[in-house]
Amino acid sequence: MPAETENAVEETIHHDVETGASRLEEEGDIAADYLEELLDIADIDGDIDIEVRNGRTYISIVSDEEIEALKGLVGHDGEVLDALQELTRLSVLSATGNRSRLVLDISGYRDRRNAELAQIAKDAAEAIKGGTTSVALAPMGAYERKIVHDAIAELGLESESEGEGSGRHIVVTAAQ
Repeated sequence: MPAETENAVEETIHHDVETGASRLEEEGDIAADYLEELLDIADIDGDIDIEVRNGRTYISIVSDEEIEALKGLVGHDGEVLDALQELTRLSVLSATGNRSRLVLDISGYRDRRNAELAQIAKDAAEAIKGGTTSVALAPMGAYERKIVHDAIAELGLESESEGEGSGRHIVVTAAQ
């Protein structure tokens, strides 16, 4: 490849990476502004942390003093958190015209849930290795299914989503 072409390709890649990073930073700023306004309306104190990693914006709301109020923003099984995440994504969409894949966490709920999902995947893997032909897991949302699919793949097994709507779940089987 001629040197000029190679330099042009490198400049394009560098520009695309910078553009993607700045787009994610802008997304984080818009989301943080939206969430700060929401916290003000609800009269809840919380700090908002923004992190960009793996091509995604991660927003965390934490507080030392408002633990109970933040628990209300998580809701039962993260239902309120999931709704707030979607509303935040819609806020970014309306401001930028681009769909967002941002992940919202409140008081470390997602980290704790990810650990639970990893254990669910390990338990299913142990059942399969113990002779069970397939294990159907409880229904879960798309984000959680993705985490479990990845964990199952790392354990050397196969998984497939089955069902529809709120009944969509994962079935784990031995690798073929």
